[in-house]
Amino acid sequence: MGTDEYRIEQPEDGSRENSEASAVSDTFLNPNYWAKLTQTTSREAYVSTWLALQCQLIEEVHAGVVVMGEPEEGPYTPIAHWPEDSEASFDMTVVAELAMSERKGSVRSSKSSHHHTSLAYPLLVDEQLCGVVALEVSERNQRQLSLVMRQLQWGCAWLETLVRQTTLTSKTRLALALELVAVSLESKRFHAAATAFVTELTSCMDCEWVGIGFLKGQHIKLSAFSHSAEFEEKNNLMRLIARAMDEALDQQALLVYPAPSDTAPRALRSHEDLARQDSVGHICTIPMGNAGDPIGGLTLARAKGQSFTEDEIDFCRYVALLVGPVLDARRRDDRWIGSKIWDSLTDTLPLFVREGHTGLKLALISTMFLAVFLSIADGTYRVSANASLEGSIQRAITAKFTGYISKSDIRAGDIVNKGDLLFAMEDKDLKLERVKWNNQKQQRQREYVEALANGDRAQMRILRAQKDQADSQIALIDTQLNRTAVTAPFDGVIVSGDLSQMLGAPVERGQVLFELAPLNSYRVILKVDEREYSQVKEGQLGSLKLASMPNQLLNMVIVKKTPVAIAEDGRNYFRVEAYIDGGIERLRPGMEGVGKVNIGQRKLIWIWTHEFTEWVRFTVWSWWP
Repeated sequence: MGTDEYRIEQPEDGSRENSEASAVSDTFLNPNYWAKLTQTTSREAYVSTWLALQCQLIEEVHAGVVVMGEPEEGPYTPIAHWPEDSEASFDMTVVAELAMSERKGSVRSSKSSHHHTSLAYPLLVDEQLCGVVALEVSERNQRQLSLVMRQLQWGCAWLETLVRQTTLTSKTRLALALELVAVSLESKRFHAAATAFVTELTSCMDCEWVGIGFLKGQHIKLSAFSHSAEFEEKNNLMRLIARAMDEALDQQALLVYPAPSDTAPRALRSHEDLARQDSVGHICTIPMGNAGDPIGGLTLARAKGQSFTEDEIDFCRYVALLVGPVLDARRRDDRWIGSKIWDSLTDTLPLFVREGHTGLKLALISTMFLAVFLSIADGTYRVSANASLEGSIQRAITAKFTGYISKSDIRAGDIVNKGDLLFAMEDKDLKLERVKWNNQKQQRQREYVEALANGDRAQMRILRAQKDQADSQIALIDTQLNRTAVTAPFDGVIVSGDLSQMLGAPVERGQVLFELAPLNSYRVILKVDEREYSQVKEGQLGSLKLASMPNQLLNMVIVKKTPVAIAEDGRNYFRVEAYIDGGIERLRPGMEGVGKVNIGQRKLIWIWTHEFTEWVRFTVWSWWP
């Protein structure tokens, strides 16, 4: 077997020799095929009729097949065979695949005893592959094959028209459905959105009126009526519309009145009453659901003589499927809070008496037991507060006189023992000053001896005073020299200060250079919220956990309450001091954590809810006239 690629050739002059095998049949064509082709509404029936006509127009056709699918996507499957109930041969399958891959007409000649030729032509619509047509004909020459291919190419225009109409109709309906969804989303309020939707649907479907309703309890309540911003629910027409929706929802079926002859019998009593009341000719009611649960209904009415087609009914069903859940969600969101709570309870409570829902029932029983337990059981009520550590005393190390730093190896965080050198100040100027005053003292001493020898008492008194002045200055300088080296007054930790970067820098007398805190004595500073401050008393016990030691629990005792509020982070706090009962070496000033003060025994339900209930009482009282 061999496969030859075939290109469609343009026909030569219009003359056709009857001696050659003509590809166009002059035999009698059954007129029923033409009538069926123009009247059928099913795509499969249309394609089958078209293929039968092609096989009659072309002589000596043994078999034919039409393969179609979504443009460029597929899957491509056979939808028509000729003769009916036949299957495509291997040669037809191969030539069809070749025509689809190369997107042009193809021919495959069979070398078997049957002497058949298979040819195929792709169905291209706007350069998109939509399918292929394949025929198996008797063997013939190239000119005859060209005429057959031309006839097949011309015939494919019918299928192209079918594809275009189908695509255009689908796109138009999809655009219209999306437009209706957009209309239902434009308004923020449910009633306005539902009214806009039914009014737009009335115009699109050329209806007399359209109504939409949603389930409330066991029956549907009419929510919106076309071209009516407000309507009376107790009006006879509105009640009949709601009953028609209930009728469709009870049967879980789309109802059309009058019912088509080819449909299953349905109860249409409410639809009949509605048609009689409003003098409309045709009614269509579509039940709406969301995730399998019924939510409402959509009713459309037309005048007499304007029935609903199958395509229109399918479109309305599609619109109800899209817009129904959207409007139902808008309706639920538009309820006031009390209605939402009540509806939630009424929807949930019946589940406890129905079969199943074991997890929900166990959750309810567990919640009830927990509520009873919390109402009976007692627990220790504790007030929590942010805590920080401070030394029980904190000594400031200052400069004893104005001078310059000469030595310091200590910085914040270092641990020092009593007598350790903290810093030393420059003493050269002091020593020179001492030498100066010592020389002056010796000079006044000599002058005093001379005045004593001369008996000059006045001069003696002056020189004695100058000598005493020099002694005082020397004593002062000696004191300052003794203070140039500053040592730790007790064992502790340097809380703040670092002079390692200030060697040679001048300092003023009284300037704080270090802060020293002891290692074995701490106090805890608690920031108690103003709402809990009255519960805390001196002498109460508590516990402390620091962020740096989360596994270590420290005991503390409240020793002092400071009645001065501190505003932080938009709330008021009071400072409460406590001492740690038994310190540990790892503690350092500045550590932070959480402290809890034991207040006493309370009911567990009160412990967990008192903050909320107190806030509610305060809020209600503040707003109460």
